[in-house]
Amino acid sequence: MGDLTDEDIRPLALDSYEEAVNWINGLIPFGIRPGLERIELMMERLGNPERRLKFIHVAGTNGKGSSCAFLTRTLRECGYHVGTFTSPYITKFTNRFQYDEADIPEETLLELARRVLPLVREIAETELGSPTMFEVSTAIAILYFAEVCYPDVVVWETGLGGRMDVTNIVTPIVSLITNIGYDHMDVLGDTIELIAREKAGIIKPGVPIVSCVEQPEAIAVLKETAEAKRANLYLLGEQFRFERLEVGSKAQTLRFQGPFRELDLAIGMQGQHQCQNAAGVMMVLEVLRQYMAFILEDEPLLDGFRSAFWAGRLELVKEEPRIVLDGAHNPEGAAALAKSLPEVYRYRKLHMMMGMLANKHHLGYFKHILPIVDTLILTEPDFRRKMDADALSELVTELKGSEAKAELKIIVERDWKKALSLLESRTEREDLGVVTGTLYLISDVRAALLHQTDSEKGW
Repeated sequence: MGDLTDEDIRPLALDSYEEAVNWINGLIPFGIRPGLERIELMMERLGNPERRLKFIHVAGTNGKGSSCAFLTRTLRECGYHVGTFTSPYITKFTNRFQYDEADIPEETLLELARRVLPLVREIAETELGSPTMFEVSTAIAILYFAEVCYPDVVVWETGLGGRMDVTNIVTPIVSLITNIGYDHMDVLGDTIELIAREKAGIIKPGVPIVSCVEQPEAIAVLKETAEAKRANLYLLGEQFRFERLEVGSKAQTLRFQGPFRELDLAIGMQGQHQCQNAAGVMMVLEVLRQYMAFILEDEPLLDGFRSAFWAGRLELVKEEPRIVLDGAHNPEGAAALAKSLPEVYRYRKLHMMMGMLANKHHLGYFKHILPIVDTLILTEPDFRRKMDADALSELVTELKGSEAKAELKIIVERDWKKALSLLESRTEREDLGVVTGTLYLISDVRAALLHQTDSEKGW
């Protein structure tokens, strides 16, 4: 745990928002420890506030954040008060906890951190060990929604996996599994079937489940789990489908066909994968409308889909030169990015800057990305688990002969700020610059390009 002292981890008091955030982030060295015992004990001591809330539980390898954005925006437009809990955050720690699309106030976060501090100290002394950063964040989110702002519904994103994820403390009114791919294999397993079993762990008895998974072995796991739990499963390609109609530079349209009706949607988020995310969310909304008496009129619903936005996903943040940010960080994300860039943008040359964490499936990532790139600038995020840029370069060299353009130029620049300057200087008027990889890099680059001074990026 490095230089952390007991006082850092379990301080006697918290006197400011900054101290509260530093304390919570100070729990990061306890790592990701799957299991629900600590969060169950915390909830029990707090009087089980999670039982007073209606949750939409969202899991999946990619598309969770975008799906949460679609759900939040559409429900808000339809007149509902919505709590949203997501991670990691792009700009500020408070981004994780939103009520009606506004961050939790700093003073409220401080008050709630003070409430859970004695509990954390107490549990840390037991054989369970200290609650982790994500467990404390989850407890604060539940307290915020259950005792401070009282939303009609909470959009609730899993942190990692599903079955043993801290967020699985709740019983939702409907669940969504966006898709399944290779990510966090060190924790979730190294086959699609094993990863699917972890994600399927959010399926609860009698609670409807919507999913856009495509692999036969993943579908088999979901069907088996849903049947065992007597949960109605709505699967893309079976109970609902979509057809992409038009692709424009500012929006795209799709036709949703579900068990209850057809509807054409326009969405502002770009890429074929966002049509799939929107279709999954539309199916969730149809379940709420048909079975749970949610009043969702077409006009505000369509407005919600059109205006939904999620930072760092095919986001054009600068016009001259044109710089796009996309948080693709695994093979499936890379495939979606490689397909979407030529569809959405016109360019002569594509210059890409990327940085990764050390625990990702990078070879599969590069196989999708290298064929479309003219210049690849490899850098390192300002984060403790960063992947060494030279190690990334070795992977690229390994693939260069078979997968990349013959004239591909590879540059290694460890300092992300210098790498960004290089990207901007190489991107001419007719070119496109793209920053991609871990969201820890995207967060810093976004703050720099948009001149945000309060950025605190992190897990």
